[in-house]
Amino acid sequence: MSRSAPRAVMAAVAAGSATLLLAACGGQQATGAGSGSDSGDWKPSKPIEYVAPAGTGGGWDTLARTSARVLDEANLIDKPLRVVNKPGGGGAIGWSYISQHPGDPHKLFVTSPPILLVPLAGESQQSYDDFTPIARLNTEPLAYVVKASSPFKTFGDLAAKLKADPKSVSIAGGSGPGSLDHVGLAGAVKAAGADASKVKYVPFDGGGEALTALLGGHAEAAVAGASEVTGLVKSGDLRVLAVSTKERSEILPDAPTLTESGVKYVFDIWRGVMGPKDLTEPQIAYYENAYKKMIESDAWKAESKKLGWTNSYLGSEEFDSFLHQQNKELSSILSDVGLKK
Repeated sequence: MSRSAPRAVMAAVAAGSATLLLAACGGQQATGAGSGSDSGDWKPSKPIEYVAPAGTGGGWDTLARTSARVLDEANLIDKPLRVVNKPGGGGAIGWSYISQHPGDPHKLFVTSPPILLVPLAGESQQSYDDFTPIARLNTEPLAYVVKASSPFKTFGDLAAKLKADPKSVSIAGGSGPGSLDHVGLAGAVKAAGADASKVKYVPFDGGGEALTALLGGHAEAAVAGASEVTGLVKSGDLRVLAVSTKERSEILPDAPTLTESGVKYVFDIWRGVMGPKDLTEPQIAYYENAYKKMIESDAWKAESKKLGWTNSYLGSEEFDSFLHQQNKELSSILSDVGLKK
């Protein structure tokens, strides 16, 4: 791992799932954060540059601005978090910027599966292991959807069609080949017994465009984040065949999981926070503890409910182990669809 002081590696993580829902962090190094902190080892001395490696309005931007506001308003951080957008390269521009500031505890960035997928596809010079994991915060399921008038009534119906002829169904997604939506689809298709490398995945620039294509008849199905499809499901325009998480989604409670549909595959859109490499133990502990307090706050719970997020906190060590395990699993999926570089 790329950091100044080695951190103990956790016991081997159970394999077989693309999601590791590890127990919320115990035995952290610090017991307080922000004003009134009793850790006393380290505190930020100036405002923190909080990088969203994408433009405004997307998932990373929403996470950065929401968490910055809750942390500031709850007085959990001693200096303000100032959100800076650095879009480009599927996140690679922002990661490159952070990599130029090793050991700087006044820079953090929000992250999610592209920190694994983009480097695996050969599109970034940095990988997840070039940074310091701080905390995983939440998860959100992918939703596999069709128009309300579609002949596909269940995910099993779609899977049967794909097994018979993988190229017979166009499935829209809001990210490019080898990225989040594609991998979430490919893993489910593979688990259902179809050839994931032959499925006709049609990429669009964002979930909104993918759903518009579906509604316009330019695709027979789509995959998108649960929060992106909720409005169209409630309006009766779309039907959810399944969601990708282990448990049913609170914002799509009537949608079965893939597991309930007979497909043994779980995929979370997890989100978290990382920093530059070479942060010290007290610096990691300070931020780790602040985020742990944040996700336990009523303000954060209210924001999460509104946005369809499920709190799934992991501290730095657990997050690090999670990243290593998921990198192996995603690498395997990308290999299956011929996109790993």
